[in-house]
Amino acid sequence: MILLTPELRERLLANGSNPDTDHIPVVKFFNPLGAATWLATELDADNDTLFGLADLGFGCPELGSFSFSEIASLRLSLGMGIERDILFEGKFPISAWAEAARETGSISAAERVLYAAARHGPEEGT
Repeated sequence: MILLTPELRERLLANGSNPDTDHIPVVKFFNPLGAATWLATELDADNDTLFGLADLGFGCPELGSFSFSEIASLRLSLGMGIERDILFEGKFPISAWAEAARETGSISAAERVLYAAARHGPEEGT
C-alpha cells in the first residue's frame, strides 16, 4: 500500500506552509495489529516531518511532530506494516480530534464520538 499518494503529500505540504491554522486531518495511519494511530494535518518541507495527533495506544494521545519515514519503515509480525485508512475523512479540525481523543483516551474512541455527534447534530433547546 502507498502510504502517501502524491495528492495527499501535496495537501499536507500546503497545510505545512500555513502552520498557524487549525487544519482538518488529511490522512490517518494505523497499526493493523495494534492500537497505534496517527492523524496527520501537515508535512514540513523536509518531506518527512508530519504534524498531527499521535496515539500509541497508551491512553494519552498527543499533538506533535512525527517522522513519516519511521512510520513507513515499521515492520510488524506477519510481514505487515503501518497502513493508511483509505476511507478516512477528517471532517473536524485537529483541535476537535485532540480534545475528543484526550477525553476518550484514544483516536479510535474519539472517531466514534465525533462522528456520532455529527450524525445527531446539536440537540434542540440547548
